[in-house]
Amino acid sequence: MAAVFQNRAREHGDKACVAYRNDAGQWFDVSWNRMNEMVHNLAYYLMGKGIQHGDKVAVFSPNRYEWWVADLAILSIGAVNIPIYATNTAEEVRYILDNADSRICFAGTHAHMEKVVAVRDRLPMLMEIVLFNDLEQPVDGVATLPEAIRQGGAQADAALFDRRLAAIKPEDLCTFIYTSGTTGDPKGVMLSHHNIISNVHQFNAYFPEMVNRFHKAPSFLPLSHAVERTAAYYCQVYCANKIHFVKSIETLLEDLRTIHPSIMASVPRVLEKMYEAITAKVAQAPPLKQKLFAWALDVGRRNVPYVCKGKARTGLFAIEYALANKLIFSKLKSVLGLDQIYFIGLGAAPMPRKVLEFFLGMDIPCCDAYGLSETSPMVTCNYVGHIQPGTIGMPVIDTEVKISEEGEILVKGPQVMVGYYKNEAATKEAFTPDGFLKTGDLGEFDAEGNLRITGRIKELIITSGGKNISPQNIENSLMFSPYINQLSVVGEGKKFISALIIPAFEVLEPWAKENGVTFADRSELVKHAKVQALFEQQIKAFTKDFGQVEQVKKFTLLDREWLQETGELTPTLKVKRRVIAVKYAHAIEKMYS
Repeated sequence: MAAVFQNRAREHGDKACVAYRNDAGQWFDVSWNRMNEMVHNLAYYLMGKGIQHGDKVAVFSPNRYEWWVADLAILSIGAVNIPIYATNTAEEVRYILDNADSRICFAGTHAHMEKVVAVRDRLPMLMEIVLFNDLEQPVDGVATLPEAIRQGGAQADAALFDRRLAAIKPEDLCTFIYTSGTTGDPKGVMLSHHNIISNVHQFNAYFPEMVNRFHKAPSFLPLSHAVERTAAYYCQVYCANKIHFVKSIETLLEDLRTIHPSIMASVPRVLEKMYEAITAKVAQAPPLKQKLFAWALDVGRRNVPYVCKGKARTGLFAIEYALANKLIFSKLKSVLGLDQIYFIGLGAAPMPRKVLEFFLGMDIPCCDAYGLSETSPMVTCNYVGHIQPGTIGMPVIDTEVKISEEGEILVKGPQVMVGYYKNEAATKEAFTPDGFLKTGDLGEFDAEGNLRITGRIKELIITSGGKNISPQNIENSLMFSPYINQLSVVGEGKKFISALIIPAFEVLEPWAKENGVTFADRSELVKHAKVQALFEQQIKAFTKDFGQVEQVKKFTLLDREWLQETGELTPTLKVKRRVIAVKYAHAIEKMYS
């Protein structure tokens, strides 16, 4: 990727490579030439510090253009980038830096620097911390990025840079991506340059319209995660698209209205929040507007097959859709900043069908894909013109996917990892005797060859009666309910299945007022008999096709949303089942008492 970046910088020079927003809210472009100048100077600095081919250098920072600069400087000299989630604790940071033998750590903000400083006495290999921001007071062992770039520029050696870049072999290590560590210490997934470049080519084979179209895309998922790293960074460098670094996930909607992206990599939770905000506003609109919106939604549902198969609308339906688009959809897309969108790539978690159909209905192709950190990450994908809701698409080129006798998804291809760093036992356990990666996911193929996830082996619930139940299938079905925002199905070792549910309060609260439910706060609302009866009816309606042992017999409504900040969600906004089980153990036991 470092060589690809050099090629693009030569081709596009003073054209904008990335854009960022300052504290005053103003957007600034950074050209390919300026990025390349910083990459070279930082690489000179790292070489001056003695960083050798194969040495490990960490990046502990939120998304910002300096993350790219550090990454490209590290890769250009044959070193290995160790990304760390910006939300990790000091102890988690210490474990990763120590396990990876990191020599230098880039820190995004003062808070990140302080976490590293707090543990560096237990990191004998760590030579230095480089802070992206300026320092008000000097800190021992800490340099700033502007200082490093200035020092590097003063000792420039372009010939050495070129030699180090040319010496990189495809099989050399590019990065470690540390797993979440929910079942023990995180494991360092070793990915080679060949792994990454293969996945970039696989991605572009299914989205050729990205190349040389100069698309605009936001960057908001963590760069330390494989989805953002490959799909929204390396693929965009390869295609010379312009990336806008949003201020934070909280400012995303505001930023999208400024950026007007044409492509976007996202996780389902982001689109769910958009959907919830829109439906909440509609619920408070006058009856006539509500009826108009309901009519447009119906038109959108009928439009889904056309978007999925890339077919043109014809006849009376084409006229009806044009009217719905003029009155409703075009205005919604403008409010969301998605009026120029070509497609949205989705990964990391299943997309609730009601949300998927909402966006597809507005002519926004949402392409669910599947992969793991261990596969760089893409394994299968839906793509523009071939979208099969409820599936994660077809295997990408040069990739073999099969289902084991136990129902596990197995993968072989050039994007599959080298192994886990310093963990030969885990590496051996991760592969079948014939070389297929064991994903830990359960799945099946449909008649067209699209893959469908049916559960996760480690998340299977085994009841006291010995029945194996996939909570994900039940949750996906319940998420069709407009009254459900988040949930977790539980029942390990119990006689029956139960659920913890966070209502969609933006829909529930207007319903409560219309149905004479008075409440002082949400805690009182979720306990009301009418609300309990509503959710009992919703659960029965959306799980009627499941077997008796898969029926949700009891449920508990919670009064606040699960968040990453409060520990219930991962950095990619997936529910942490083990955290939920511990945090809400009392509520769970109460359902079985």
